[in-house]
Amino acid sequence: MALHVSWAFVFGILGNVVSFLVSLAPLPTFYQIYKKRTSEGYQSIPYVVSLFSAMLWIYYALLKKDAMLLITINTFCVFIQTFYIVVYFYYGPKKEKLVTLKLILLFNVFGFGVIFFSTFFLKNSLVRLQILGYICMGFALCVFVAPLGILRKVIKTKSVEYMPFTLSVFLTLGAVMWFFYGLLLKDMNIAVPNVLGFIFGILQMILYAIYKNYPEKMVEDPKLQSSAQQVVVDVVKLGSTTVSLEVNAVGPNPNNGDGTGEAQKIKTNNTADASNKV
Repeated sequence: MALHVSWAFVFGILGNVVSFLVSLAPLPTFYQIYKKRTSEGYQSIPYVVSLFSAMLWIYYALLKKDAMLLITINTFCVFIQTFYIVVYFYYGPKKEKLVTLKLILLFNVFGFGVIFFSTFFLKNSLVRLQILGYICMGFALCVFVAPLGILRKVIKTKSVEYMPFTLSVFLTLGAVMWFFYGLLLKDMNIAVPNVLGFIFGILQMILYAIYKNYPEKMVEDPKLQSSAQQVVVDVVKLGSTTVSLEVNAVGPNPNNGDGTGEAQKIKTNNTADASNKV
């Protein structure tokens, strides 16, 4: 048993390191927001959902009492996601501020409040932990399905522009670390979702290897050529990490005929956090 606990600690530490690095992935995006003094064109939902996920896992870890490494990474996640949301809100246009406020009220206030008050006062602590564990696992499994969107896009466009290889590697490593952490602690609520994380991570790397040297398609229509797809990747913590993707069409910039402004948005948005991670 002591051997299992020690190995769980090792995998937990490694998971913390990987998840910490993934949590910093959106920094280039927010540097661009700071430089442009506007968050217009970006989405706040990945950071709101990531904050919600971190709150859930901290609550679960506090009830479980023997998962300190879940608390450490998710506490950091709460701070960094809050920072992202504050910056986004500060530089966001009025419409986006209202949307962000509604999302916060929906997920972080109402959603978390309902889960907390419906489980905390249950008399049986084991039942309370089991129900909360199922909620966390169900939410994590739903978020892990999100990469299907980006996989479909890569196959359709035959381009890996929207799928950074480094991020895929770190997501896969994180899934492995947190899977073994949950397995050694005999906690399937942590281990099971990371199986999906590992599978999708491997699929992303396989697709990258297939399409990394694939010639880009030429578009004759200049309007279509200057337009692009904006992909927002949210690294949501669940043990390893989870990825939430939202794909929106981005039209050409009328003030920049060569479309470089939109291309810059695409590149910076690819690093955005997905909010999984544990």
